[in-house]
Amino acid sequence: MKKPHSSLYARHRFPAEVISLAVWLYFRFPLSLRMVEEMLAARGIMVSHETVRRWAEKFGREFANRIRRRALRPGDRWHLDEVVITIAGKRHWLWRAVDQDGFVLDVLVQSRRDRKAAKRLLRKLLKKHAMAPRCMITDKLGSYNAARREMGLAIEHRQHKGLNNRVENSHQPTRRRERQMKRFKSARQAQRFLSIHDPISNLFHLRRHQLKAANYRKARRAAFEAWADITSEALAS
Repeated sequence: MKKPHSSLYARHRFPAEVISLAVWLYFRFPLSLRMVEEMLAARGIMVSHETVRRWAEKFGREFANRIRRRALRPGDRWHLDEVVITIAGKRHWLWRAVDQDGFVLDVLVQSRRDRKAAKRLLRKLLKKHAMAPRCMITDKLGSYNAARREMGLAIEHRQHKGLNNRVENSHQPTRRRERQMKRFKSARQAQRFLSIHDPISNLFHLRRHQLKAANYRKARRAAFEAWADITSEALAS
């Protein structure tokens, strides 16, 4: 029996299979909108890059929210880091937190790199996940410890550059997308894009190097099945 289409796709000319495929390609891989347009054209699907952009904004947000609602409880060891990004010629800071398994907990684009900015990130994390970590791992930026003390968080805090490779590695997909998009145009655009991009990346974060081939294929199949359920459609073949 064919699965009924979600009302989310009502009044859209293209079928749900095409829309979910376009959104998956755009957020899963470092592709430009025009690249996605061309990849769809190779399958005989004539759609403009502007339509892909609108799909990414509307459907990507909904898919990301659905993924978040399904997400498992995060690990109890959080890695926090901040990296500079240039937006419209001005320096901004991308603050990111991941757990010990490399799943992105949240991102926050801010214009400052100080105690207030670190405190804002911690507040957002605690509100979103309704829990405090057992251990917080950061680099040697003093703002993290100042924010932790001010908030009265009685958690272990390790400050060591070498311990924070996990979150630093999680910045790499953002860097690739930043280059592909020829830099983010505004802090709002960066925040909006990454808040969709990272949950979708989490769904397909399979840790291939840690799994045997059979287990990796099983995990990948489960991720595709979850995506099909979330989008109400399987990816077009």
